[in-house]
Amino acid sequence: MHLAMILTALGLAWCLRCTGLEPSGTWTQRWQRSFGLFLFPPLLLIVTAIAVICMGADGKMGGLQAGWFSYSFAWGFLGVAGILCLKLAHEGWRSVQQTRTYPQIELEGKLGRLLNASVLFSAQIGFWQPELVVSQGLLETLDRDHLEAVLAHEQAHYYYRDTFWFFWLGWVRQITAWLPNTEALWQELLLLRELRADRWAAQQVDPLLLAESLLLVVSVSPVQSESFCAAFSAVAPRNRLEERIEALLAPSEESASPSLWLWHWILLGFLPLVTVPFHT
Repeated sequence: MHLAMILTALGLAWCLRCTGLEPSGTWTQRWQRSFGLFLFPPLLLIVTAIAVICMGADGKMGGLQAGWFSYSFAWGFLGVAGILCLKLAHEGWRSVQQTRTYPQIELEGKLGRLLNASVLFSAQIGFWQPELVVSQGLLETLDRDHLEAVLAHEQAHYYYRDTFWFFWLGWVRQITAWLPNTEALWQELLLLRELRADRWAAQQVDPLLLAESLLLVVSVSPVQSESFCAAFSAVAPRNRLEERIEALLAPSEESASPSLWLWHWILLGFLPLVTVPFHT
């Protein structure tokens, strides 16, 4: 019976990820659709594995005998997931330690770190309390107004704690890389993250200045992982850059309240735990 639970969860996760991903609708609609499709399948798999482990390898469920194969499989899946989490956390910790070797400077009344490089780069690097990192090339190239626009965008990443939440989403990406559309959904979420930061920054500075800064600051990020680094602009498909600029120049979109169906799907991900009391 436990094996049937695992196979059902795997089949459902695969089918949901095969759902067509069309980047259409408002920002809120796109975010809820992409976030739900990205998070629900791994959540279902993780909770199913936890339920199987809680029930153990002995006993029966629904009249069928439990076995060591499904129990070992569940432990193996969670073990691999745990190792990948530790690996990603170690990479992030090393990045934070490297960042702290950079000299500290003050920018618009806020502390940051100075990267001695000619590339035009700015980013929040870290986890819950990320640090702002800007390059020498950025400070030498941008005037005060354009620099203020870039810093407003980075402040938006800090406000939404993007580095913290995308660390966990990056972990989800790694443990479900074998599922369909994982990379497509990840790229969509990254784009929507930047669109949200742009929209927040556009309330603080002139959107046109922000769009001009975006065209100027297109460079290779010194930090490879976007799970704990929220950079203003990194190398990306041209359509992502164009969409961000078009969104800045278009009338601002009214924010909609989160749809209840998204929370219903998240709650459904915990449904396998309901089967635990039926194990005898």
